[in-house]
Amino acid sequence: MAVSVTAALLIIGDEILTGRTKDKNIGYVAEYLTGIGIDLREVRVVPDVEEEIVAAVNALRSRYTYLFTTGGIGPTHDDITADCIAKAFGVGIGHDPRAVAMLRERYQPDELNEARMRMARIPDGADLIENPISKAPGFHIGNVYVMAGVPSIMQAMLDNIASGLQTGARMIIETIEAEGLPEGIYAEGLAQVAAAHPSVSIGSYPSFSTAGFRNQIVARGKDPAEVAAAKAAIQDLLGRLKGDQAPL
Repeated sequence: MAVSVTAALLIIGDEILTGRTKDKNIGYVAEYLTGIGIDLREVRVVPDVEEEIVAAVNALRSRYTYLFTTGGIGPTHDDITADCIAKAFGVGIGHDPRAVAMLRERYQPDELNEARMRMARIPDGADLIENPISKAPGFHIGNVYVMAGVPSIMQAMLDNIASGLQTGARMIIETIEAEGLPEGIYAEGLAQVAAAHPSVSIGSYPSFSTAGFRNQIVARGKDPAEVAAAKAAIQDLLGRLKGDQAPL
């Protein structure tokens, strides 16, 4: 039986909810985790409000194997993620000597002001996540991994923690082109295929481009034989429907 390792992603920041900043992390994290055998099951976005962050952290970390967070670990007053994680776990927080040392690699003593020192405040008992770009570290405690919101830094942090994560069977993804058939024609038959292959997730995805309209059907699962069987059933369905529509 395929092992399932699950995760949630918590995006923290008013700037995401107001639209000022366009999130670029969700798609990257989803694809990255899928590639290493972790199923991203839920994504939430919360404002820079302590009770909202704490509640979301406690809800998600208890539901999934891992919780990844992005945002709110910078030097400004509204960067409150570290404090909220400490509160969620019921532990103290303070300047971590390891984090201070990392910051000193980048800043001169007279540059390491009180604001920048905020980035060295780490919950008690947490391990650090190295940040090779700007040195200010992320951290993880329990099954919660706290990363920066800046995409390039988040991606570097994700690379640094990936080898230590438990992973399960990788998702097998097959894409089948519907080749001109509209969803309304194959929807009923596709539902029957999905019911016959419950271990495979099957979805239909229409799209428009300069090249025109297209429909793609995607089958996802962790059992190669089951995915192959579902793919064959979908192809058979589409073939029969195309034959029904063929001109006399």
